Amino acid sequence: MNGKFVTIEGCDGVGKSTQVRLLKERFEREGIAAVFTREPGGTVIAEKIRKIILENEAEKMDAMTELFLYEASRRQHTARIIEPALEAGKLVICDRYVDSTLAYQGYGRGLDIETIKRLNAVACGKTKIDLTLFLDVTSKEGFKRKGGASGGDRLESESAAFYERVYAGFSSIADEEKRVVRVDASGTKTQTHEKLYASLKQRGYI
Repeated sequence: MNGKFVTIEGCDGVGKSTQVRLLKERFEREGIAAVFTREPGGTVIAEKIRKIILENEAEKMDAMTELFLYEASRRQHTARIIEPALEAGKLVICDRYVDSTLAYQGYGRGLDIETIKRLNAVACGKTKIDLTLFLDVTSKEGFKRKGGASGGDRLESESAAFYERVYAGFSSIADEEKRVVRVDASGTKTQTHEKLYASLKQRGYI
């Protein structure tokens, strides 16, 4: 594929969605063409699946059911948005992708890592990530930033211990994968934004 695929990852509370928004706004100001999207979601069908995943229902969702929903959303999103954009030579920036599934459902929920990797591969098809920017903030700080466990959605209501496992997962992935760049996101949102922008510029993506 001629385009470049960049994912932005991190635990809840690190300011990830804010950073994606700031990049989008700056790109628009500077006339830089890119496709911005998110997971779970990105298409009509995938957004409907997102709603099911995040809803706080009385019925407890099985961890494998959750995983399959994420992968179904990913396949639709990849096939309809990401692959066509990359084939057209576009830069795609995605708020979460496969690493989040490994960190949350693998390390967080305790599901088998190899099973998740196989399902990720099926959902992604021929799509490969070129660069992952991991917003590195400790689980303790991220949990504090988001105000602790809340009733916002199923994942936001998880405990501090859950997010410690998720952070350990992201850290392990960052150590193993050369495509992952750790970005210290402990400073202000402007400082973090400049680090992200510089990382993209240094690699010639913008």
